[in-house]
Amino acid sequence: QVQLVESGGGLVQAGDSLRLACVTSRETFSSHPLGWFRQPPGKEREFVAAISWRTEYTIYGASVKGRFTISRDNATNTVYLQMDSLSPEDTAVYYCAADPHWVTIQTTKARYWGQGTQVTVSS
Repeated sequence: QVQLVESGGGLVQAGDSLRLACVTSRETFSSHPLGWFRQPPGKEREFVAAISWRTEYTIYGASVKGRFTISRDNATNTVYLQMDSLSPEDTAVYYCAADPHWVTIQTTKARYWGQGTQVTVSS
């Protein structure tokens, strides 16, 4: 059973920063690419960022590139999403995901999902 537990969401103002964290097991962390997705109110879930498990290669969605940074901490089995220059358009439930395959982790067909954490950005 793969578990992903997100934390770090909250209410912030436009221009602020926030860091999300996702903890998983050592087995999952050391063998699966990990990613972040978000689902704004009334919209479909969209890809935000992903990081590979072997080389720590990263990739970002167009709407967050240059503002968000994904990283991983091998000592704590945690993947982070640093979000800077937040705007109200970033308001969404943010989900952590894992999948055995690099291509699939960039899509909503990823195999494993956390329960999500709410991020609200006020103007």
